[in-house]
Amino acid sequence: MSSFVIEGGCRLSGEIHPQGAKNEALEAICAVLLTPERVVIRRMPDILDVNNLIQLLRDMQVRVERLSEDAYAFQADTVNPAYLETDEFTRRFFSLRGSVMLIGPLLARFGKAILPQVGGDKIGRRRLDTHITGLQKLGARFTYDSRRQLYTIDTAGLSGAYMLLDEASVTGTANILMAAVCARGVTTIYNAACEPYIQQLSAMLNRMGARISGIGSNLLTVEGVAALHGTEHTILPDMIEVGSFIGMAAMTGSDITIKNTGYDRLGMIPDAFRRIGIRVEPHDDDIHVPAHDSYEIETFMDGSIMTVADAPWPGLTPDLLSVILVVATQATGSVLIHQKMFESRLFFVDKLIDMGAQIILCDPHRATVIGLAHRLKLRATQMVSPDIRAGIALLIAALSAEGTSRIDNIEQIDRGYQQIDRRLNRLGAHISRL
Repeated sequence: MSSFVIEGGCRLSGEIHPQGAKNEALEAICAVLLTPERVVIRRMPDILDVNNLIQLLRDMQVRVERLSEDAYAFQADTVNPAYLETDEFTRRFFSLRGSVMLIGPLLARFGKAILPQVGGDKIGRRRLDTHITGLQKLGARFTYDSRRQLYTIDTAGLSGAYMLLDEASVTGTANILMAAVCARGVTTIYNAACEPYIQQLSAMLNRMGARISGIGSNLLTVEGVAALHGTEHTILPDMIEVGSFIGMAAMTGSDITIKNTGYDRLGMIPDAFRRIGIRVEPHDDDIHVPAHDSYEIETFMDGSIMTVADAPWPGLTPDLLSVILVVATQATGSVLIHQKMFESRLFFVDKLIDMGAQIILCDPHRATVIGLAHRLKLRATQMVSPDIRAGIALLIAALSAEGTSRIDNIEQIDRGYQQIDRRLNRLGAHISRL
């Protein structure tokens, strides 16, 4: 287990470039299984989740070539489906939640797949019903193997179908979409997720020869094709990392410019930070966050307490609520954070309370933050990162705290943030990796 030791109270300054989007990268990597031809993916983030998925494809005999620091070429012309039956595949699959998106491409191309238990963040129940029900409607058969505690999945042939998803799941939509592009006939997916990740995946698949319409809406129509071919794809900047840097700049009173943010694809993220009083200044595709000595949370028009809640796109992504919560601890005013999607994601607030933050955890989904308005600085402490997003929120808290903090289990942070200690140290932070 590795740790960060953080000397708090340092103001940062300079420019920082966001990495490629983690969630989009995982989808695009899975999509290379849909064709035996060469697929090139650029702006690939160098993070644990992505690297582990690439290694899993190598183990499946996909040919992988690293073209540059952030570009890879994949060719899935020698895939070994027998590898799916091995215990090694089951272990690797379990270690990475994004691996669940291998099922759609494997079914579409090879007619079979395996679904072991999936790993990832420990943020409460994360059901797979949307994936399973959608794939069953396309003609997939799921058989439970009680001895190995996994599902074997096969199909006599996928056929298009109409489906109304029970939730707008991003990974569920991606999985169904990648299966449907090679199914016979027309598939209609209603209540589909429409995040930029899904829009990018859809555009990538269309360049490979798929016929997907309705991109950017929650109603996708897919006309199945016989086969897909190779393509090149460039991943968007990671909007979660952009939001993390906005919050970090405000919390530490720093003057930071975030370069090449994909500003037009950030949705409500800039406005969500403006609601808690942070100045977010766009300049072309960059964002400048000036040094804040203070920032004040807005109230609703009737004077009632501001509520910040997650929602399906184009609503606010749940991945940024942890960051917004920690930034609010040093604001003037109060805010109710309502995390609707995950039932355990707010439990990390006990670590912030230990640091002196004034937070009332109302229930597993809601927390009220009473801002300290910089009257009292957070205290340094020792913490453990429970998941990716809580981990970056705790890192932001430690950077603003008085004294030296330690965060253990930083592998969770490394899963989603590329060399975050080195990049922040270049801005003036003092972070040591143990």
